[in-house]
Amino acid sequence: MSGLLQHHDSLTHGWMPVTAQVVTGLVLVAALRRRRRLIAAGAFGVAAAAAAHWYIASQGLAGDPAPQALWIWIALTGFTAAALVTRCRHRRWWRRAAALAAVPLCVLCTALAVNQWTGYFPTVATAWGQLTAGPLPDQTDMATVAAFQVRHAVPHNGSLVPVDTGDAGSGFKHRGEFVYLPPAWFAADPPPRLPTLMMIGGELNTPQDWARAGNAVQTVDTFAAAHGGEAPVLVFVDVGGTFNNDTECVNGRRGKVADHLTKDVVPAMVSKFGVSSDPANWGVVGWSMGGTCAVDLTVMHPETFSVFEDIAGDLSPNSGSKAQTIDRLFGGDAAAYESFDPTTVITRHGPYTGVSGWFAVNGAGASPPPQTAAAAQALCGLGASHGIDCAVITRPGRHDWPFAANAFAEALPWLAGEIQTPGVPRTALQQPAKGPTAVDVAERRPGQ
Repeated sequence: MSGLLQHHDSLTHGWMPVTAQVVTGLVLVAALRRRRRLIAAGAFGVAAAAAAHWYIASQGLAGDPAPQALWIWIALTGFTAAALVTRCRHRRWWRRAAALAAVPLCVLCTALAVNQWTGYFPTVATAWGQLTAGPLPDQTDMATVAAFQVRHAVPHNGSLVPVDTGDAGSGFKHRGEFVYLPPAWFAADPPPRLPTLMMIGGELNTPQDWARAGNAVQTVDTFAAAHGGEAPVLVFVDVGGTFNNDTECVNGRRGKVADHLTKDVVPAMVSKFGVSSDPANWGVVGWSMGGTCAVDLTVMHPETFSVFEDIAGDLSPNSGSKAQTIDRLFGGDAAAYESFDPTTVITRHGPYTGVSGWFAVNGAGASPPPQTAAAAQALCGLGASHGIDCAVITRPGRHDWPFAANAFAEALPWLAGEIQTPGVPRTALQQPAKGPTAVDVAERRPGQ
């Protein structure tokens, strides 16, 4: 049954969102007939939508513009809630019941509109697994992993295990993280020193997001099956501590996240799983905010990472306008902001050696192109002038998790080759098209 849900009951398109909207519309018609004094309720709904629009813009949450349906359903939610409070008395019982049902149904349609925008829950099965903390694909425990090692047994698929990377180097209180071990990891005891990809999600995140919404475990399992069990180790990291803590992976007011990733996670992976510590064998993959992190970590720490995939990331850490970002993340310290701004970091560093990057951008053929496309062109252009081998790969799609999943699947053969996965050849990057400079994009960034 779970497999059927996974493949057929989509929450981003198809019959389920449409059915929810139609049912809600019918309930609204039953609950509200033409009456006087509903103008105030309508004004409240419009105000609620305007407030939501302002908040999303001020927090820098939007990669692509939100669908118009989102603002409509937020307005209808506010309208029905206000109408319920002011008009519930002296109604027939069935009309009162419809009014009571209309509010949660409007909330449901609002949530579906958000999900259609972000793709966070692609299917019912994904949503159920996330909301109930169900097992992740290939999830097991270290006892089972140890049993495989004792028997010298190589499993058909990889294993996803929880890991405690600690906080000794950063003091960052993080949630539980996960590690994917490919079949090749079990081929020897001690295990081979395999390369590693650090996987970072978006602004609103959990460490499980890449495994669930991003389909990363199935993607790397498929890759390993085609390469005799060989694939990179993947570590799914926590960069928030909580779901809505936007850290942008910097060391700042919201936690020393950069230190956690470089001083806690990397040493823990080497000591606990025997992966290679050579920077030539480490890469970072990030989606949205995580894409910004992937670039930033690599250009700031070429002694630790040599490869990145930036999937629809920003030009620089983004928590609103530049002034808001400096205040929210760095307590008003502009110098601290500059130390995590990739453009400034690359320029100050000078020539790089052995660093490469894949910029995945959604919106092929869109007019105007998304702001993330201009950011990718600018960063790749600047990086190329400083010795970073990079390309901007533009594909159709929206700024959502399905696009991130496809972008990772497309880049994985290149990533695996770049970080020297055994038996995986290196492949050439496409050359980037000419685009705006990083300075041009910074000058056009909204709110700056």
